[in-house]
Amino acid sequence: MKSLNPVCWFDINVSNLNESKGFYESVFDIKLTDLPAEWGKQSTFPFDEQGPNATGALVEKSDISANGNNTVIYFASADCVTEEVRVEKAGGKIIRPKMPIGEFGYISLFLDLDGNTIGLYSKK
Repeated sequence: MKSLNPVCWFDINVSNLNESKGFYESVFDIKLTDLPAEWGKQSTFPFDEQGPNATGALVEKSDISANGNNTVIYFASADCVTEEVRVEKAGGKIIRPKMPIGEFGYISLFLDLDGNTIGLYSKK
């Protein structure tokens, strides 16, 4: 991984997307954008693809309960599989192998040694 800023995306898991959107829009005086329904209930924070900072989304999922420790940080990768191979060797666990996210590329999820969910993102 040779990126200057390897963090490229984050998810904040929430129990009610509409209520949480209102909260974040009010607190930060911004407008969140809903993603296509086939990707699940998600709304992205504003972003500029050429900007220097990472962005992310609020995500409502029935299989994840919001508990104050549900933020997922995604690290940029040339190909998610590269790091996936290393995860279990290093003592972690793959919880979602590489999967497509439409036109944006691919993600995978793993647990680190402390049980934190960490994401990988690649365009290919």
